[in-house]
Amino acid sequence: MLVLASAVATPTAVLFGVDTPGWLLSQTCLVLASAAWTWWWVLRPRRRQSAPAAQNIHFLGRMVLAFVLTWINPFFGLYAWVGYLDLGDLRNQWVRRIGLIGVAFTLAGSQSGGFPPTSGVQWLVFVVLLVINIGLAGLLHHLQLQNTRRAEEQRAVIAELGRVNADLERAATENAALHDTVLEQARRAGVQDERQRLAREIHDTIAQSLAATLVQLQAAQHDPDPGVRLARATDLVRSTLREARRSVMNLAPGPLTSTSLAEAVNALVQEWSQERPVQADVTVVGEVRALHPEVEATVLRVAQEALSNVGKHARARRVGVTLTYDDEQVALDVRDDGIGFDPTTSVTDSSFGLRGMRQRAARLAGTLDVETAAEQGTAVSVHLPALSREGAA
Repeated sequence: MLVLASAVATPTAVLFGVDTPGWLLSQTCLVLASAAWTWWWVLRPRRRQSAPAAQNIHFLGRMVLAFVLTWINPFFGLYAWVGYLDLGDLRNQWVRRIGLIGVAFTLAGSQSGGFPPTSGVQWLVFVVLLVINIGLAGLLHHLQLQNTRRAEEQRAVIAELGRVNADLERAATENAALHDTVLEQARRAGVQDERQRLAREIHDTIAQSLAATLVQLQAAQHDPDPGVRLARATDLVRSTLREARRSVMNLAPGPLTSTSLAEAVNALVQEWSQERPVQADVTVVGEVRALHPEVEATVLRVAQEALSNVGKHARARRVGVTLTYDDEQVALDVRDDGIGFDPTTSVTDSSFGLRGMRQRAARLAGTLDVETAAEQGTAVSVHLPALSREGAA
């Protein structure tokens, strides 16, 4: 703009009476001074205009040079107009206001015919143009400040989004690590649960059958005719072997593979009572229907363990087993008239049977209750959700 203003001002100097060598020399010196001033504060390497004080000095110096040039030739208003572009870079509010009025004053003089005004009309035009220039400059400056503020807000939002994205990336990394930890814990819990399940299966099947075999063999030692006892022991060993093979294959209770739960419980009670002088009765309440294999297996295992405990500890003369079906749950009750025990006595770690029954019930979100008192018998009740067999698919 300085070069353009100089190119226009040189041939028009005669119009304003500044075409003499003195005026042209002064104009040339001021143009060179303005160029040097711009180079020093803006263009030279290691420029210092980034500091607020340096920006103020650069702006005010250029404004004064532009005013003097415009006084010599009004066409230098083209150069003075550049001051509007730098108002937004001034951080000092008072310097910004002085700069706005100074640039508007210079441009009003240029637009009204040059300095100084020589007539009343020119003075009136100058004042009107000064007001218009200040108003327009103020409006443009306000819009520029708004754009700058929005740009700063956008930069702040972008920076905040960058921080949020970084936080999300860190959270994703932490979640991935946590996910791996949860999977590992779930795997360990699954392994532990499977070990406990296997222990319960072995205790409820093979261990019980071996214990019954041992009873038959011990009784055969004192029986004059041990053939029946030995035959029974042989059948038990064969049954145990079949159960062991089946357990290795799928761990599903053998009696449930071909019969219903009610039939399996009835057969279990009959087989148990044949080996003991105890009256055992089975009662089925409700409509018998196929349930989830896990539910049926749990009911049958609890029945086996409860009857085993009666045979070992209760000294009972009568046992009643009740299997109840209703809409929401299936229940099994095993009651005896034996000696019972003190429920306040803590169960030792060796009482695996009772712990196993509780674990089986809890695994299917069921409950197991034991009611007993000394010399008043024992009642074991398990309640499980009556999940349908279709839910196993």
